[in-house]
Amino acid sequence: MANEQSYKGGCHCGKVSYEVKAELGQVFSCNCSICSKKAYILAFVPPEQFRLFSGEESLTDYQFNKHNIHHLFCSSCGIQSFSRGKGKEGKPMMAINVRCLEGVDIEKLKVTPLDGRSL
Repeated sequence: MANEQSYKGGCHCGKVSYEVKAELGQVFSCNCSICSKKAYILAFVPPEQFRLFSGEESLTDYQFNKHNIHHLFCSSCGIQSFSRGKGKEGKPMMAINVRCLEGVDIEKLKVTPLDGRSL
């Protein structure tokens, strides 16, 4: 994509850190039961565009509903900065919590509603 950039991200305590290559022209606010309660703003990327630097051993996995998404959170600070799962077509994908990326101003992004309750 033309506007892809590399961003560093991670959890609050710093145990989990990563880099993601993403285009943030459009991000999503999902209305599923977990995303709406936690106020996530999401960007979706293929796994090849994500590189975990540290914290794999600190991640705890939570799954619900259809178990398509591994909601991973830091076992120390509780922050869920990304998830691993499958998209609509069954392809592997990463859901990045844009609020956990360094240097991103959420107010300047186009946030699109996503009907996760119906998926």
